[in-house]
Amino acid sequence: MTMFVLQIAFTDDPRRLAARPAHREHLGRLKAQGKLVTAGPWADDGGALHVYDVADEAEVHGILARDPYTAVGAYEIVQLREWRPLYS
Repeated sequence: MTMFVLQIAFTDDPRRLAARPAHREHLGRLKAQGKLVTAGPWADDGGALHVYDVADEAEVHGILARDPYTAVGAYEIVQLREWRPLYS
């Protein structure tokens, strides 16, 4: 498996808050499956950071395609990079 770090910036679309419970359920399922290592919003709620443990970058894009936040245009990708942690 390969680690990927995703940094997103939230948009001003008001539908984001309505989609948040479904988004968090989506993340919870990924965590239970072992695909999501950790995730959470920045303290100012301007975006979030996710760390995935998946087969490849294509799998991350598939995960994002199924995320309720994607359906409502709730975020923009700031950065998606493969990550090699030294300590975990």
